[in-house]
Amino acid sequence: MPASITAFRLPRFREIPDVGLYLDQTVKYINRYLEPLGGMEITSSMVSNYVKKGYIKNPIRKQYDAEQIAHLIAITIIKNVVSMEHCARLFDMQKKMYSVETAYNYFCCELENMLCFTFGLKDEVDAIGTSNTELKRMLRSVIIAVANIIYVQYSFETVVIEDASQELG
Repeated sequence: MPASITAFRLPRFREIPDVGLYLDQTVKYINRYLEPLGGMEITSSMVSNYVKKGYIKNPIRKQYDAEQIAHLIAITIIKNVVSMEHCARLFDMQKKMYSVETAYNYFCCELENMLCFTFGLKDEVDAIGTSNTELKRMLRSVIIAVANIIYVQYSFETVVIEDASQELG
């Protein structure tokens, strides 16, 4: 996985299709980007539930736009360490301070930054952004937790594979 972490990059907001993707297209698009993270994925029923519960806006003519897709990417990653209620609250806090594009792009950069650091692919964490707010510290803490979960999962999978090959060898 370290090689896939080195190459891992989420699409930036302006790279996300804004032409409107149908539900199945949205799920495939998101899962394609999240595949290198090992097991993080979203399903059509999850998306439908997030819409029903108001975590993302209703699709227009059954199509999801860039803002909805960005939220779904972030939710799929963040829900591994915080409740959906906290996730929604974090988004609400961000909306008060930043545009969706700014908040999402920061999230992408910070996740990629923390993954490389956690996997030992770089010696220091990059300083990202210009402010040092409580919201930024909260988001960074969530992302650190996500990066650590991904690393531990990868480490256990690697140990299982190494143990199996030693037993065979």
